Amino acid sequence: MSESLRYIQAVNAALTWALDSRDDTVYFGEDVALPGGPFGATKGLHKRFGSARIFDTPISETGFLGMALGAAMTGLRPIAEIMYADFSFVAMDQFVNQISTIHYSSNGRWRAPLVIRMQQGYSPGACAQHSHSPEAYFAHTPGLRVALPATPDDAYQMLRTAVVSDDPVVVAEARMLYPTRGPVRTDAPVEPVGGARVVRPGGDVTVVAWSRMVGAALDAAGQLAEEGIEAEVIDLRWLNPLDFDTVAASVARTGRLVVAHEANLTGGFGAEIAARAAAECFADLRAPVARVAAPDVPMPAAPALQAAVVPEAADVVAAVRRTVRP
Repeated sequence: MSESLRYIQAVNAALTWALDSRDDTVYFGEDVALPGGPFGATKGLHKRFGSARIFDTPISETGFLGMALGAAMTGLRPIAEIMYADFSFVAMDQFVNQISTIHYSSNGRWRAPLVIRMQQGYSPGACAQHSHSPEAYFAHTPGLRVALPATPDDAYQMLRTAVVSDDPVVVAEARMLYPTRGPVRTDAPVEPVGGARVVRPGGDVTVVAWSRMVGAALDAAGQLAEEGIEAEVIDLRWLNPLDFDTVAASVARTGRLVVAHEANLTGGFGAEIAARAAAECFADLRAPVARVAAPDVPMPAAPALQAAVVPEAADVVAAVRRTVRP
């Protein structure tokens, strides 16, 4: 069965499924219970499941992530929400030194089956402290799974996958995608962790993207097709585990690679894809790998300045043109 849902409704549906089907799941964070979440992701859940299953926390990301780890070690499958991904930086010790390492440091005696939900990226008027895209930080941390859904269906499927995973999973959603609508397979079986997806076939160039930039890449591919350039678009979906085999197989067909993400250029996860391509796809590449990303500046709040910084479809088009027609 497929339903037409907005992205934020798909998140709500996945959380409803988790709380309804698993007695060991609890949900907590700032303003998630009575207010229904800062963006409406938890609307109606407190009324349905009560304060024992979904509750508000103090403004202490370090504190409630530590609580999530303790709950996970003692039999629960908690979902902790960080209101803005930017606020995760105050709790990086929990991510890097505690949550991600507990299975290793306990010699396998404990696991951390928990989910950390957050939303990230720019939105009109949001300032530098509310616009980061920090997925590369988490992907750099061994022991963390990292998911970035780009569609309402993936928002539903990947969050359910995260809930049943025995590893800690960071699910980072682009809030600019929340109003987007699409079909959601609400009766689909739970998917395994990982797996990129070719969302548009093409033979001239491979464009790899994730999160909001998947839509930009598809828009770019439509424009490029009018010029006779057929771009193959891959939605990477998961940064850890990374499905590089899908990328490599595409590059073997096209001979060219463009990587697009909203995070700033230096140290972005696109650099990892480019490095892997240089090491593993060198014989197939007919042009240097190109990257599309935000410049290395703080995100401005003024919409006119944001427009000069945020990567969009036009930037992908320009990068592909340079790669195909140097």
